[in-house]
Amino acid sequence: MSGSASAAPLALTMGDPGGIGPEIALKAWAALKDTGPAFAIHAAPAVMAACAAMLGLPAPQAISSNDEAAAVFARALPLIPVEAADPARATIAAIENAVAAALSGEASGVVTCPISKAVLYKAGFAHPGHTEFIAALTKSAPFEGARGPVMMLACPELKVTLATIHQPLKDAIASLSPDRVGHVARVTHEALKRDFAIARPRLALAGLNPHAGEGGTMGREEIDILAPALETLRAEGVDISGPLPPDTMFHAEARAGYDAAVCLYHDQGLIPVKTLDFHGGVNVTLGLPVVRTSPDHGTAFDIAGRGVARPDSLIAAIRLAADMAVARQAA
Repeated sequence: MSGSASAAPLALTMGDPGGIGPEIALKAWAALKDTGPAFAIHAAPAVMAACAAMLGLPAPQAISSNDEAAAVFARALPLIPVEAADPARATIAAIENAVAAALSGEASGVVTCPISKAVLYKAGFAHPGHTEFIAALTKSAPFEGARGPVMMLACPELKVTLATIHQPLKDAIASLSPDRVGHVARVTHEALKRDFAIARPRLALAGLNPHAGEGGTMGREEIDILAPALETLRAEGVDISGPLPPDTMFHAEARAGYDAAVCLYHDQGLIPVKTLDFHGGVNVTLGLPVVRTSPDHGTAFDIAGRGVARPDSLIAAIRLAADMAVARQAA
């Protein structure tokens, strides 16, 4: 099986049981069962059995540990049962168990299906989201280098990382600093070497203002924030160009000049990735002791249970996690 010869099976989480996570997990298994990479899903058995029946697929097969998944994978989706008092607590427990499997070595990485933060908040969930929760679960595990979490969005044509994420634009701009930009670029540089097997990564830093500020005539952020960050990074040996005008750095010829772009706010990075590969983009968390990917979409409650959800992004996330695990193992 691809991705399984030198790494343990991956650990998937079901996400919100009322969303499309269970459905796309089963569809991903059906697409990958003959080739791999192998994975087990940490999920509520009743939810997965009902979803499999709805799709006309074999019922998942319960196993006791993630490293048993490879032996089962060709005939059924391996399932590690999660039992909890309510759906929110089952969602949280699935994440906790999958991360524990990755930290112990039973799993080579974690792939998370979408959650509903609003649902979890009602159950007392204390973290802003998936990424921060996984960072908290792994904070005591050893890790060499610049530590994240840093969000990357990846597709075959483009990788971007984000200096700010889910903030109003005015707040995102106000939160930029040379240290913040430098840290994100440093985590990106190290992750490209460790997790993507790129020996000499080339980064590109996006400007904030039109024409990257045009020498200060359209804003001073490029001069006051980005230039000091670039100076420090280059002194450390990071190969990084910029600040580049954002409107000219994402076409094919420009993308050939770098391995990843460091973007300054959410839409600056997500718009080009989703334009290039709307259904196949992958959310990657960099700078953690465990490999973690997820599909680049939400719970899609509006179509859940109808059998029409596309598994493309989850399949891409599974394949990328397996490749990253092999690269990290080799590194």
